[in-house]
Amino acid sequence: QLQLVESGGGLVQPGGSLRLSCAVSKYTLDYYAIGWFRQAPGKEREGVLCISSSGGSTTYADSVKGRFTISRDNAKNTVYLQMNSLKPEDTAVYYCAAAFQCSAPKDPWPYWGQGTQVTVAS
Repeated sequence: QLQLVESGGGLVQPGGSLRLSCAVSKYTLDYYAIGWFRQAPGKEREGVLCISSSGGSTTYADSVKGRFTISRDNAKNTVYLQMNSLKPEDTAVYYCAAAFQCSAPKDPWPYWGQGTQVTVAS
């Protein structure tokens, strides 16, 4: 079964940057789309960005446009979420998930990581 492990979360000041990584193991990343999701306390999980197996990206959350980017390195079996100009409202647990295509966020995604906490505060 595909396994995903997120890393790179932490505490950052408003306006700062973080890069999250989603390392995929057990199977090659080549055939999977990877989505990033986040869930803030008391809120529903929302989709952030997705990258298809061919490298095309889909933005789910308008609030991250122009600030977050997604990329993949199939040789390293890793997908990255670069987050710039972070705001307190970006505070959440960030998860990566895998599917065969960039499905709608509320569709069932078969494989999930355990999440990594991102806190934006001064």
